[in-house]
Amino acid sequence: MVQPPANVELRQVGHKLPELLLTQEHHMCPGCGEPLALRGYLEAISELGLASRAIAVAGIGCYTSFSMTMDIDLVQALHGRAPSVATGVKRMRPDSIVFTIQGDGDMVNEGLQEVLHTAARGENVTCILLNNGVFGETGGHMTSTTVLGQRTKSSLDGRDAEYHGYPILIGDLIAQLQGAVYVARGSVHNAGAVARTKRMFKRAFEIQDRGGGFTFVEVLTMCPTGWFIPTLDGPEYMTETLGEVHIMGELKVDGVVRSTEELRAENLRKSAEVEQALARGGIDDHG
Repeated sequence: MVQPPANVELRQVGHKLPELLLTQEHHMCPGCGEPLALRGYLEAISELGLASRAIAVAGIGCYTSFSMTMDIDLVQALHGRAPSVATGVKRMRPDSIVFTIQGDGDMVNEGLQEVLHTAARGENVTCILLNNGVFGETGGHMTSTTVLGQRTKSSLDGRDAEYHGYPILIGDLIAQLQGAVYVARGSVHNAGAVARTKRMFKRAFEIQDRGGGFTFVEVLTMCPTGWFIPTLDGPEYMTETLGEVHIMGELKVDGVVRSTEELRAENLRKSAEVEQALARGGIDDHG
């Protein structure tokens, strides 16, 4: 473990257990990134004071077990149908904050039409995608977001474009729809990424709270079990596979759509700035 310098005062930066999380115990495999995403959107809801009005709509996947650990109202949807259920909930309870929790298998394979039509209509809901590139619940089969070369249970030699087709960049698709107001793609592979993703959650919920329209937050998460790799290799593997194709950043803000190439260039610039700051002696609180 890396020890902090002796002259640095240690301080707790957050609650060990968010108030909307009933328990930190879960049934996920070691190294899974989904519990980090869970914590992020629950903290965002709590900090915005939206807990009493929040209603989650869960899809089918490993994350479905979170329904027993979240201290908010929840509706269970059939495979892929969460955006349509969320639409009904929001239209019946327009003052509520409605969001879906779905994996890439649930959203992009089973229910692609559901999320696309919900976004196209501009429904005032938030859809959250937990994207690890595999059907985690069924043991690691390829999904529509699996990147080329990625090894899964149904692509043992890696996804091949000629045989399997190309991955669907769902965030990029949704950003092109006029009904989508805010589209972002974050991750949970390190502390900085977790903090940035939480800010994306907060922005999406704030837009929904003021009636802004459809918002979408995609989160790249680790699944070492489904990727057939050691647990500790999960974060690095994620950035080198999914992260190189599903580029992280805000894809649509205030009606302005940014391309994957623009996000990649921005991420490289920010990475260089961080390295320069570290070389100068560190990053301040506003860096």
